[in-house]
Amino acid sequence: MPALRVVLGALFAGSVVVQTVMVPLLAIDLDELAAVYSYLRTPLLFIIVLGMVAGQVVLVCVWRLLTMVQRSTVFSHAAFRYVDVVIGAVLAAAVLLFALAVVLAPGEPVPPGIVLLLCGGVVATVGVGLVVLVLRMLLAQAVARDVEAARMRAELNEVI
Repeated sequence: MPALRVVLGALFAGSVVVQTVMVPLLAIDLDELAAVYSYLRTPLLFIIVLGMVAGQVVLVCVWRLLTMVQRSTVFSHAAFRYVDVVIGAVLAAAVLLFALAVVLAPGEPVPPGIVLLLCGGVVATVGVGLVVLVLRMLLAQAVARDVEAARMRAELNEVI
């Protein structure tokens, strides 16, 4: 578990560095685009920043779920809030990736293969969201069984 926390912390710190250092540098580089592609500057920066925020939201929720695992409270209804936020953030990232493909598709700012790769990334990202949804359903079953086991223990204690 400590290794996962180190990885999550490093990813979060790295994303903050990218947001504070690399995105402004990218904005400067995008100022130098040919006039015909100047319309790309704002949407690209907006999509990149929102994508980073979506990733950070996922990292924070995974950190919270990891904390719940360590406290043995993950099989509770409180965990659903974090899992639902992760699903939402992953689907938001898929929408942002699709928006990036739409922004880059007209004209010739990038080859058509890049747009196709981005659309493949959308499908893959939606797939990740669906996997997390399946895991949420498994969590729901585990919580229901835990509640049922607690009820049965209480009944058994009354009998004894």
